[in-house]
Amino acid sequence: MSKNLEKIHNLSLKREKQKKLLKRYWVLYVLLIPSFSYIVLYRYYPILIQALLSFKEYTLMGGIWDSKWVGFANFSELFFSPYFPRIFKNTVIISSLRLLIGFLPPVILAIFLYDLKSKTLQRVAQTIVYIPHFFSWVIVYSILFAFMSNSGFVNRLIVVLGGEERNFFLNSRYFYPLIVSTAIWKEIGWGTIIYLAALTNIDIQLFEAARIDGAGPLARIRYITIPSIFPVMIFLLMLSIGQIFMLAGAEQILLFYSPATYQVGDIIDTWVYREGLVQFKYSLGAAASFFQSLIGLFLIIIINRFSKKHTGIGVW
Repeated sequence: MSKNLEKIHNLSLKREKQKKLLKRYWVLYVLLIPSFSYIVLYRYYPILIQALLSFKEYTLMGGIWDSKWVGFANFSELFFSPYFPRIFKNTVIISSLRLLIGFLPPVILAIFLYDLKSKTLQRVAQTIVYIPHFFSWVIVYSILFAFMSNSGFVNRLIVVLGGEERNFFLNSRYFYPLIVSTAIWKEIGWGTIIYLAALTNIDIQLFEAARIDGAGPLARIRYITIPSIFPVMIFLLMLSIGQIFMLAGAEQILLFYSPATYQVGDIIDTWVYREGLVQFKYSLGAAASFFQSLIGLFLIIIINRFSKKHTGIGVW
């Protein structure tokens, strides 16, 4: 009985404390209303609409709320589609390649930029590698076409060296290398921003002490730099794995693939574009997107538990 009274007393004290804080900082809470409203309206509300639309047969007359409820019919059409095995496989392959090959280059580039002694050179290098992030995929494709087309620089160089022209854009053999390499080139500079921010938090005295003890550049990177940014690396890796089904890059693939590379380039997002937007099957497209979100949530829960168990680092 006394324990229950003590819990009730502590709860009342906590509520009184919360009321005092609310009265004291009410202006700050008011300032949070626009941000909170933005998150609810543009983040959580679309998730609700997407989940609801996945179980309905959307029509323009009925709208989202009054359209016919069809249950799991959209998911059945998605999973039993003859194209599903192919788009699922291509999505996993492209996303995995972009994740595995593109994870370390920003880390390496950030370490190189951080170790530059000239601040002017460091700023110039940062600006150069950041610029591609702001290019649209149309511009990136145009640059690549200038180099890799039949009359481009690469083919001219091959001919000069005695080789034969190669049609890089109409050969499925070169599709994955082109997709992955351009994606890394476009985003490598932007990815270094987070790692550079983490590197600036390292105590410089650790590097000075390591130099005095005779540690070389590689030893300092191994024993100081990498352990210091390791939590950030694990955190970003977990977030990337959670988005594994959305990393394939529909905007990029819609520009890059052709009838010759269709079998290896068709992914879930491009299928959603054809079926959901072109064919006006909005509910089917919502079901596919909802499926991607569920897989991402499932993966990030598993990776988070695994990471917390073995490294002590987690998203939550």
